[in-house]
Amino acid sequence: RRNFANMGFWLTIRVAIRALAKNKMRAGLTMLGVIIGIAAVTAMVSIGQSASGLVQSQFEGLGTNVLVVFPGSRRQGGVRQANTPTLTARDSEAIGGECPSVLASSPIVGATGQIIFGNSNWSPREMYGVGIDYLTVRNWPLQGGSFFTKRDETSASKVCVIGQTIVARLFQTQNPVGQTLRIKNIPFRVIGILEKKGADMVGNDLDNIVLMPYTSVRKRLQGSEFDNVNALLVSAKTAAVMPDAENEINQLLLERHHINTGEPPDFDVQNTTQIANVF
Repeated sequence: RRNFANMGFWLTIRVAIRALAKNKMRAGLTMLGVIIGIAAVTAMVSIGQSASGLVQSQFEGLGTNVLVVFPGSRRQGGVRQANTPTLTARDSEAIGGECPSVLASSPIVGATGQIIFGNSNWSPREMYGVGIDYLTVRNWPLQGGSFFTKRDETSASKVCVIGQTIVARLFQTQNPVGQTLRIKNIPFRVIGILEKKGADMVGNDLDNIVLMPYTSVRKRLQGSEFDNVNALLVSAKTAAVMPDAENEINQLLLERHHINTGEPPDFDVQNTTQIANVF
C-alpha cells in the first residue's frame, strides 16, 4: 500500500509538470497573479500598520492620555445660544483638584499676532495662553529655562516660553532666555525654551509656538477681564482610567454649570484615544 501511495504521488507530480509544460503561458499568468496578489496584500498590511503607528505617534504628541473639553452652547430664555463661552479657568482648576482619575488640567486661550525681536519679526503658527500644568498635560519637557509659576498666572506676568522654530527665526545663535520680545507691541520676557517636537502628520510645524499665561493673553493682549477660555486640556493618570476621568469631568461640569437632568450639556468632552482609533 505504501509503495502504491508513493507511486500515485509521483505520478501526480509528473502529470502536473507535463500539464504546466504544455500550457506555459497559462501557468505563467497564474503564477504571476498569485505573486501579485500576495505582494499586494503584504504591501497593504505594511502600509496600514505604518499609518496606524504614525497616527498613534501624532496623537501621543498631543500629550499623555489627553481629554479635550470644548465649550458648547447654552440656553437663554428657552433659546439655544450658539458659540457661547461656557468654560472658565476655574473649571480647569476644579477638574485638576476634584477628579481622582485626572493627573493635570490646563485652560487654553488662543491668540494671534506677530512677534518682534530686534529687527526681526515672525508670525507663530500657534500662540496660546495656558495654565501652569500645560506642559504636564502635553508631556512636553523644556530644553532650557523655566515655565510659568502660579504667581505669573495670578499677576498676568509678561513672560513667555517659545518653541525651537521661534528660536531659529529670531535669535539664531543667541540664548533667548532672559531676552525680551514684543507681541502686539507689548514686551514679553522669554523665560523658557521647549524641547523640539518636529512636524505633525500633515507637515505643520509643532515648534512654531509661543506660550504665555492665559491671564496675560486675556488681560495684556485682549484687554479682557473675563475668565472664559477656548478649551481645557486634561490628562488622565493612566490610559486605563481615561473612561473614568471622562465620566468624572462630565459629572463635575454638569454640577458646576447647573445642568439639570435631561438638559443638554454646554460642553463637550472628547477622548483623543478614540479620535486616534477612528483615524
